[in-house]
Amino acid sequence: MIGLPHVYLLAGIFLAAMALLSARDRGNPRRHSTALFWGLLSVGFLAGDTLPAEALGAMVILLALIAGAGGLRSGVHAPVDAHVLQERADRLGHRLLLPVLLVSLLTLAIALGAGHLRLDGKPLVAPVQTTVIALGVSCAFALLFALLITRAGPREALEGGRRLLDAIGWAALLPLLLAVLGSVFARAGVGELLSGLLTASLPLELHAVALLAYALGMALLTMVMGNAFAAFPVITIGIGLPVLVSQHHADPAPLAALGMLAGYCGTLLTPMAANFNIVPVALLGLRDQHAVIKAQAFTALPLFVCNLGLLFVLS
Repeated sequence: MIGLPHVYLLAGIFLAAMALLSARDRGNPRRHSTALFWGLLSVGFLAGDTLPAEALGAMVILLALIAGAGGLRSGVHAPVDAHVLQERADRLGHRLLLPVLLVSLLTLAIALGAGHLRLDGKPLVAPVQTTVIALGVSCAFALLFALLITRAGPREALEGGRRLLDAIGWAALLPLLLAVLGSVFARAGVGELLSGLLTASLPLELHAVALLAYALGMALLTMVMGNAFAAFPVITIGIGLPVLVSQHHADPAPLAALGMLAGYCGTLLTPMAANFNIVPVALLGLRDQHAVIKAQAFTALPLFVCNLGLLFVLS
C-alpha cells in the first residue's frame, strides 16, 4: 500500500541530495550551514516518526537560527548551455508543459479513483491523506516523464532542483510552517475565541451573514497569516463547523473546499505569502516589490466573488 511514509521518503531523499550537493559546493561561502539546513530538514522527513518531539522541536529552532543568521546562501551552479535549451525548446514546443499538466491530472485521477485501485484485493493507496499521497506519486511520475521527453539525466534534475531551492531559500518552508502554525492556533483555542467574538457581534443565525463571515474570515486571516492552510483550521473550527454545519446544516464537503479557495484568494493579495508573491519578484528582478500582488488582484477579487456565489448555491 502506498501511504504518506513513501511520500515523506521521496521528499527526504531529495532534501538529502540537496544537502550533499550544497556541502560539495566550494563556491558557496556558507556551504556547511546550507548543507546542515537541508540535511536537518531531510532528517525530519526521513525519521520524523521515530524521533521524540523534543528533538524535532530543537531541529526547528536550529533551522530558524541558521536562516536568521544568514547561514543559508545560494551556491555556484554549472552554467546552462543556452544552445541546448533552445534545441530542446524547438524540438519539444508546447510538450514542455506536459509534465506540469501531468501533475494536476494524475493527482486528480488518483485522488478520485483511489477507492477502486486494488492490488491482491487490498487498497493500493492508503485511504488517509489520499490527495497528498496522489500529489507525491504524480510528482514522481511527472519527473520521470520530464526526463524522458527532454533526454536529461537525474543529475541535471537534481541540479535544477538545487538551483530553484537556492533561489527561494528558507521561504520554501513557509507553507509547511504556516500549516503547522494553523494547527497550533486551533489547539490553542483561537477558533473557539473567534466564534465567540463573531457570535456576539454578528447575527450569525442568518445563513447569508454566516456564509459571508466564513468566506471573508478565511480570506482575511489568510492575508494576515500568509497561507490558507494556517487559516483553514481556525476559521473552520470557529465558524464552519459550529455555525454553518451544526446550526445551518451546510454540506461540509463543498463548504470546506470553497472555504479553502476563499483563503487562496487572500493568498494572492498578501506579501505575507512571501514564497508566492515576494520570491517571484526577486527571481524576475522586478523593481516593484508588490508587482505580483497587483497583477494577481484582478484574478483574486472576481474569483472571490464567484466563490462566494458558489458557497451560497452549493453549501
